[in-house]
Amino acid sequence: MRLRLTLVAALLALAGAAQAQRQELLLDSGWRFQKSDPGAAMQPAFDDSAWQAVRVPHDWSQHEPLRAEYGSGNGYAAGGIGWYRRSFTVGAEQQGRVARISFDGVYDHAQVWINGHYVGGRPNGYSSFEFELTRHLKYDGSPNVLAVRVDHSRQMDSRYFTGSGIYRDARLSFTDALHIAPWGSYVTTPQVGAARADVKAEAELVNAGASARQFTLRAELIAPDGRVVATREAQARLAAGERRTLSQQLAVDQPQRWSLETPRLYALRQTVLVDGKPVDQTRTPFGIRTFRFDANQGFFLNGQPLKIKGVCLHHDAGSLGAAVPVAVLERRLQQLKDIGVNAIRTSHNPPAPELLDLADRMGFLVQAEAFDEFTPTKNKWIEGWNVGVPGRQGYGEEFAQWGVRDVEDMVRRDRNHPSIIMWSVGNEVDYPNDPFSHPVLGARYRPTAPPASDLVRWGRPLVEAVRRMDPTRPVTAAMASVEMSDAVGFADLFDVAGYNYQEARYAADHAKFPKRVIYGSENRHDYRAWAVVRDTPYISAQFLWTGFDYLGEAGRWPLRAADFGLFDLAGFMKPRGAFRAALWSSQPVVYLAAATASATRIASQSGQGTPLLDQQKRAKVAEHWNWPAGESMVVSAYANTPEVQLWLNGKLVGTQKAEEAVEGILSWTLPYQPGELKAVGLKDGQPAAEFKLQTAGAAARITLQRVAPARDGIEQLAFFVVDTQGRRVPDATQRLRFELQGPVEILGIGNGNLADVDDPRDAEHAAYEGRGLAVLRRSDTTQPARLRVSAPGLAPAELDL
Repeated sequence: MRLRLTLVAALLALAGAAQAQRQELLLDSGWRFQKSDPGAAMQPAFDDSAWQAVRVPHDWSQHEPLRAEYGSGNGYAAGGIGWYRRSFTVGAEQQGRVARISFDGVYDHAQVWINGHYVGGRPNGYSSFEFELTRHLKYDGSPNVLAVRVDHSRQMDSRYFTGSGIYRDARLSFTDALHIAPWGSYVTTPQVGAARADVKAEAELVNAGASARQFTLRAELIAPDGRVVATREAQARLAAGERRTLSQQLAVDQPQRWSLETPRLYALRQTVLVDGKPVDQTRTPFGIRTFRFDANQGFFLNGQPLKIKGVCLHHDAGSLGAAVPVAVLERRLQQLKDIGVNAIRTSHNPPAPELLDLADRMGFLVQAEAFDEFTPTKNKWIEGWNVGVPGRQGYGEEFAQWGVRDVEDMVRRDRNHPSIIMWSVGNEVDYPNDPFSHPVLGARYRPTAPPASDLVRWGRPLVEAVRRMDPTRPVTAAMASVEMSDAVGFADLFDVAGYNYQEARYAADHAKFPKRVIYGSENRHDYRAWAVVRDTPYISAQFLWTGFDYLGEAGRWPLRAADFGLFDLAGFMKPRGAFRAALWSSQPVVYLAAATASATRIASQSGQGTPLLDQQKRAKVAEHWNWPAGESMVVSAYANTPEVQLWLNGKLVGTQKAEEAVEGILSWTLPYQPGELKAVGLKDGQPAAEFKLQTAGAAARITLQRVAPARDGIEQLAFFVVDTQGRRVPDATQRLRFELQGPVEILGIGNGNLADVDDPRDAEHAAYEGRGLAVLRRSDTTQPARLRVSAPGLAPAELDL
C-alpha cells in the first residue's frame, strides 16, 4: 500500500508543478508477480496478496534453477507463463488528458489489461511498445489495476538467452490531448560545416480532443553547455482527431561536432503552446556530425577516415540475466573503450534505450540490429550447440505479421541517436539451409528447403520501412552466405554489405562489385581477420564476436554460456581482451599470458590456445604464474610497443622487437620457475608499459574492490581470494558467504565459469580462478549498509557501502 501511495504523491507533485505539461513516472516498484497462469488475473478483484513483491526490470529466468531439460540455446533457463500486477490511483485533475503505459521490453508475447479491459499485446520480446489507457481509468481516487501476462512457454525459442518477463523499464505517462506523439520528435542535420550546421526539427502532433485546437510549436536548440542557440516558432491548427507532422528549420553557428573523442550532445526542445501557455514539451538529445561509407576508401566520420573497431553484444549480463542496470552497462562499455573498441553491434535485436544513451555520451558508433531470423524459423539447439535435433520455435512464427511494424518501431524509437550509423534488418538470415537454400550451394543444396529467393521477398519490405522512417542512414544486413545472397539479389537490397566470417571474399567481391561497400559485420578474434581490415582501405570495419561472454548458445549441460568474449561473464578481461588492446588501443600496452608447452603447441592468434587436449577441454593461455615445477612454458606477450623485454626473477630472459611477432604475438619458451615474470614495453629504448605475473601462495584471505562508481544505488564489487601478500590465487574455488546489513540486496553474484549453475541471488557462491563479481542494490542510499564476505579458513573482507 505504501508503494501505491508513493506513486499517487508523485503524480500530485507533478500535477502541482506543471499540470498542463506531460508527466512521466517510472513504474519500478510496487509490482506483484506469480509464475502461473490464473484465468482471472486480469480482473481488478483478483486476489494477488500471496504473490511475490518484485521490482521492474525483472527477469524470472534468472530467479529459477537452471535445468538440463530447458535447452542449451536459452542457457538452460526457465521460461513459462507469468503475470505481473500493479495498482495506482489517479486524481480528477488528470481527466481530459491522455494516459499511456509504455514498456521498453517484455519477453515475450506480452498482453496488457487495465481494470479488466484488454488494451493490447506485443509478441516480440525486444520491441518497445505503448498503449493508451485513458478511457479505462478511474479518476475518483479508487485503485486502477494494471495486469500484464507474459507467455514465454516457448522457452526454447532462441539461439541465445532471452530472459523472461518485464525485463526493461515500464512507465506511466499523462499528456494534454494536444501533444507530440510518442517517438514523434525527429531531428536531422542536412548540412554540417565548420561555420554552420542546418538542423531540421520535426514533430508529429496529435489532437486527441473533441474540438479543434490552435497552437504554437516552438523549437529550441540547446548547446552542450545549456545555452539556447536557436529558436523557431510556427502556428498551426489541428482538427479533432487529426495527426500531422510539422517541420522547422534552424541553424547553429560554429557547431560542436559529435565525435568518438568529444561526444558533445545538443538537445532539441519542442514546446506546444496554447494561448501562450505550454501544454506539452519534449527534449530530444542529438549530435551534429557527418559520416559516410565509400566503396573504395572506407568509413569517414566528420570528414576524417576511421577504422571501425567493433564488438557484438548480446543483451544479458551474466548473473543479472536480461534485467541489466544502467550502471552495469556503463561499466561494460567503459571496459571496451579502455581497450580501444569504438563501435557496438546490438546482436541480434534492438537494445535497451539506456545502452544507446550511453553510446551517445561515451562516444561509440552503433550498428542497430532488428532480427536474428525471418520466416520460417532457424534451428534452436536443445542438447548443446549444433548437437542433436533442433527445435523450430521462435520469432519467425510472428515475423510475417509483425516484422515491418517491429523494424519501424525500432527506427522511430532510436533514430535521434548520433551513435547509430547503420540499421541492420537481420543477422545471418541467409545461413545456408537454416532455413533457406539455393543451387549455388552445390552439394549442400537442399531442394526441399525454402528457396533463397524468399530472402528478397521478406527483406525488401524491411529495407523500405527503414528508409521511410529514416533516410539519413544506410541499411545493412549481416550475411552468412554472400554467395547465396548474391545469387538471388538479396545483397543488392543494402546500402552497405555486412560479411560474417567471409574475409576470404573481400578482394574478389570488391573487384566484382566495385560499387559495393563491404565491411566485417561479424568476425573471429584472430590476427589475420584484423590485418585485412587494417591494411585494406575499402574495408572499413570489424565487429568481433563478441565483447563479453554471454548466456545461451551453450554447449552440453552444465555449460550454460558461450565463451567468445574479450571479457568473461563477470566482466574480467580474458587474455584475448588484452590481445585486442595491443591491436586497437592508442595507449602503450604490454601483457603476459602463459601455457605449458606440453599442453599447447603455440599460443593462439586470438590470445587463447587452440589445440584440443581432448573432446571436452581446450588448452588456454592464462594470466597467472602458478605452474608445475620444472614444466616447459610458452610465454606470450601482447604489446604495441616497438620492443618488449621479458624478465624472470630479475634476470633478463630476452628482448624482442615488434616485427618479430608471429600473428601479432611475441613468445618465449622457458622452464618454469616460481617468482615474478615481468614484461617491459620499450619505446625509444625507454620503458613505456609494464606487466607482471607473480606466483601466488596458499589462499589466505578475501578482498573486495569496487570496479565502478556506485550509481542509482547499484554497487559492483569484485571479490578475490588472495594469499598473504594480496596476490590472487588463480585456482581458488572456495565457496564464499555474503552477509548484508542495512537496506541492500543481492541482484546477482557470479564468476567467469561457464558451468556455474548456482542461483545468482543466493548468499553463498563460489569463486572461479580466485575471483568473482557481486552486484548489489541499495534501496535507500541515505542509510548505512555493509557487506561481509567470508569462507572457512580465510580472513573475511568487509566493506561499508
